[in-house]
Amino acid sequence: MFATLFVYAAWLQEAATSWDLRSMWTSMGLLAKIVVAILFVLSVYSFGVMIDRFLMYNNARKQSRLFVQQVAGALKDGKLDEAIAIAERNKKSHIAKVVATGLSEFQSASQQVSDAEVIEAAKRGLERSVAIVHAEMKRGLSALATIGSTAPFVGLFGTVVGILNAFKGIESQKATGLSAVAGGIAEALVTTAFGLLVAVPAVWAYNYFTNKVEAFDVEMDNSSMELINYFILRRGAAKK
Repeated sequence: MFATLFVYAAWLQEAATSWDLRSMWTSMGLLAKIVVAILFVLSVYSFGVMIDRFLMYNNARKQSRLFVQQVAGALKDGKLDEAIAIAERNKKSHIAKVVATGLSEFQSASQQVSDAEVIEAAKRGLERSVAIVHAEMKRGLSALATIGSTAPFVGLFGTVVGILNAFKGIESQKATGLSAVAGGIAEALVTTAFGLLVAVPAVWAYNYFTNKVEAFDVEMDNSSMELINYFILRRGAAKK
C-alpha cells in the first residue's frame, strides 16, 4: 500500500505541470471516454431525480400542513363535499389525496344498508389510495439506488481499461518509467474518482429520501385510521 502511494505521489510530482483535465481527456482511449460519458449521464440523471424528489416532498409537506388545518373544521361540521373540495385544492399533499379518496368512497357507499359494507368500502379505497401515493413518492428512488450501487463498478471498469493502456504504453515505448504509464494511470484515477463522485451522493440521497417516504407512509396510515374512526362515528350518529 505504501509503495503504491509512493508511486502515485511521484507520478503527481512529475506530471503536475503537464496534466490537467483537458489533457487527460485528450489522452484517454475510446473505452475510457465512453465510461466517463456514461458516468456523466448517470450523474445528471441522479441529480435530476434528487431535485424532483426534494421539490415534491417539500410541497407535499407544506400543503399537508395547510390541508389538515382546513379540513378539520369541515369534517367537524359534517361537510364532506367541502372537505373533498379542500383536498382537491391541495393536490400535492399526500394526506389530501388519501383523504379525498376515502371521503369519495364513503359517500358513494353510503347507500349501502350495512354499516360494515360502508366502512369496508371506504377502507379498501383508502388502502388503494395509500398504495398509489406510496408508489408516486418512491418514483425514481430505485434509480438512485441502482446508480449508487453500480457507478463504482463502472468507474472500476474504466480503471481496468486505464491499467491496460498503461501496460500498452510500457510495451510500445519499451520503457518502465512513470512517463510510460502516466496516461494509463490518469485514466484509471479519473474514472475511479468520477465513479465514486457519482455514487456517493446517489446513496446519500436514496437513504435520505427513503426515510422521508417512510415518514409519509406513517402519516397516511394514521390519517386513514382516523378517517375510518370518523366514518364509524358518523354512521353511528346517523342512526340516532
